[in-house]
Amino acid sequence: MIKKIMTTKLTLTLSLAAILLLTGNNLGAANKSKTDSTSPGQSTMKKSSPDPDAPKLPFNVVVIKHTVADYSKWKPLFDADSINRNAAGFHLIGVARGIDNPNEVEAPFMIDDVQKAKAFTTDPKLKNVMQKAGVISEPNIKFIKVLRMSDALNSPGDYAEVAHKVKDFDAWLKVFDKEGTATRTNDGLIDGVLARGIDDPNLVYLVFKITDLAKAKAAFDNPARQKIMQESGVVGKPEVYFGRDQQ
Repeated sequence: MIKKIMTTKLTLTLSLAAILLLTGNNLGAANKSKTDSTSPGQSTMKKSSPDPDAPKLPFNVVVIKHTVADYSKWKPLFDADSINRNAAGFHLIGVARGIDNPNEVEAPFMIDDVQKAKAFTTDPKLKNVMQKAGVISEPNIKFIKVLRMSDALNSPGDYAEVAHKVKDFDAWLKVFDKEGTATRTNDGLIDGVLARGIDDPNLVYLVFKITDLAKAKAAFDNPARQKIMQESGVVGKPEVYFGRDQQ
């Protein structure tokens, strides 16, 4: 997730389900403040309890990931820009840092309007803010629609986010469901978020809660799982990100 998808983070996270990633003020009050607004009535978008204020599936998310020169310098400037994000209909899910590279930062947001969000992400003003904050890579931006989410990512921790293209989403989903949650749980991965691309519906985005990092990493390198992914119609090499929630 969207690390989210979360005050934890989706995941999804494709994760992420992702997810990504992701406090309880109403949106009207939050938009008047200088801090990021969050998803309605909750601190995380991943909660699947029957809370009437929880986001209703499906809902749209943008996940922004990039590398920064120094996280400690980037974070205050990121926080200071929250008023502009709120005005563009961005509601912060959470912030995560890469487990393998702590300066690889990911932030998923629930969005009110896809076109308005796209305009914001391409605005030169945002590029200028990123440069001042020390962003040193081209941002990786994904617009996704969250279809499934669970309680797995409600608490902060480590998560795995997977994004890949498939030949046919429905055919892929049958194979994914056939593999089953028990198999993934045995590999240290608990299903958190399942989403698909908004612009490309054959983009799959998953987020998993990690219960055992070593087993989770090994699972993605397992030839048996790679074979299953090929049989399900995965095209090319999946993007895999191991993140750690910061808030």
